[in-house]
Amino acid sequence: MEVGLFFGSFNPIHTGHMIIASLVKETTNVDEVWFVVSPQNPFKKNNNLLHEFDRLDMVNAAIGDDYHFRSSDIEFHMPRPSYTVDTLTLLQEKYPDKKFHLIIGEDNLASFPKWKNHEKILEHFGLIVYPRPHSRPSDLVNSENVKMIEAPEVDISATLIRKLIKEGKSIKYLVPDAVAALIKSKGHFQ
Repeated sequence: MEVGLFFGSFNPIHTGHMIIASLVKETTNVDEVWFVVSPQNPFKKNNNLLHEFDRLDMVNAAIGDDYHFRSSDIEFHMPRPSYTVDTLTLLQEKYPDKKFHLIIGEDNLASFPKWKNHEKILEHFGLIVYPRPHSRPSDLVNSENVKMIEAPEVDISATLIRKLIKEGKSIKYLVPDAVAALIKSKGHFQ
């Protein structure tokens, strides 16, 4: 089974994430997309980050009963900060019957060579890359282990969503309805 791994803080998960996951499933050989909720990105400060279990709950709400999608809390049980290569290695050990691929935005492709053990990721897992606005060119687009997909350049900002919530404004259509309901019921980002 082929699995696309979509890493993120998902703070909150939004319709842009769901569109990309759906297009990866529909336009590649991936059978499932797993949303890997990251407790702490090594390149980002930990400001305004909801507790990891709250973010996992939002991902599960977004997935609902779509059997092509799964959530993963594997990084919750790893040393922090966790690095993608370590998570990929652990997932491969835990699920030897699955072939994993890393899903990233084109904006991350130019900086991908700075990632820990990026050569190993590229060689053993490969990349599925979706378009992102304002992406810098990268020679990696020519790699046989990089699959570029066609997708709209969805530029929904979790920062904007949190700002709207704080201001008491609607986030309708920016997040799945189940996520909006969960955010409201829990009082997240107030």
